[in-house]
Amino acid sequence: MAKIAHIDLGENPLLLAPMEDVSDPPFRRLCKKHGADMLYTEFISSDGLIRDADKSTKKLDIYPDERPVGIQIFGGEEEAMSLSAKIVERAGPELLDINYGCPVKNVVCKNAGSGILRDIDKMVRLTETIVKSTNLPVTVKTRLGWDANSIKIIEVAERLQDIGIKAISIHCRTKHQMYTGKADWSWIARVKENPRLHIPVFGNGDVSTPEDAKRMLNDYGADGVMIGRAAIGHPWIFREVKHYLKTGEHLAQPTLAERLEACKEHVMHSIEWKGHNLGLLEMRRHYAPYFKGLENIKTFRSRLVLSMSVQEIYDILGEIEIHYSGMENMWAKPNTKAEYAGLDG
Repeated sequence: MAKIAHIDLGENPLLLAPMEDVSDPPFRRLCKKHGADMLYTEFISSDGLIRDADKSTKKLDIYPDERPVGIQIFGGEEEAMSLSAKIVERAGPELLDINYGCPVKNVVCKNAGSGILRDIDKMVRLTETIVKSTNLPVTVKTRLGWDANSIKIIEVAERLQDIGIKAISIHCRTKHQMYTGKADWSWIARVKENPRLHIPVFGNGDVSTPEDAKRMLNDYGADGVMIGRAAIGHPWIFREVKHYLKTGEHLAQPTLAERLEACKEHVMHSIEWKGHNLGLLEMRRHYAPYFKGLENIKTFRSRLVLSMSVQEIYDILGEIEIHYSGMENMWAKPNTKAEYAGLDG
């Protein structure tokens, strides 16, 4: 059984990774519905929180049916992160997570995200400040290191544990790798082999099939699996992994009807949370993943993206159902590395 402080996640828990512009409440609720055990928000700027910026504070929203939830923050300054931790605590999540993994330039240049991997001592000081600033359990998501010559994840995990974090999630790439190359899961095993380490270690990176999840758990000793980009357009990945771990068998791929229903549900929740216009605008990135692999879907998808009418969107989804009804389709997973390279999932 995996526990983060008092939070019991059960055996072999599956966690939804924090992904910028993706893991908002509408998306998280779908992933929870289909089996995710722990959800994380998009990363939230500490500077934005202390300035009370609308975009940042909106990300603090949590729905009752998506718990347990961790709110993730990022930043490079102790005072801002400390104040942000207090703001996060008032929002009432189950835990606070610190982002030390995002490799994008505009985050790294502020010594935030994976930028802090160049200064492990500062990483420890900053984390300790946050731990002391909140009563919430504090966890960390990080990468292996800045580059292949500076991988210090074993030291990092132990030092952060010693100043009070309750779990660590490791994206098994360096900052320099960005999203290229293969995630090196062997580092999960090396971290777990440290006899002084007792906090849960969750593995992340290149988990796109039930077999991947099982290997990460069984062969590398992860206490749980964090899934990111593989869930985009495919929230069923969580139930598929759970079924495979329990039975050794694969579930059938979601039917066209299930995909259409999930898309409609996503649209509805998006409008509820963000309002009509913004809700539909931000749905545009999700249509392609839901229907990727359907032959000649491009025309329908283009119409969905251009529409700002809920009824019209539902009508187009109805046309998709009629057009593809009874057809045998080869469903492909989204090309997540190419299409979602800006995420840290």
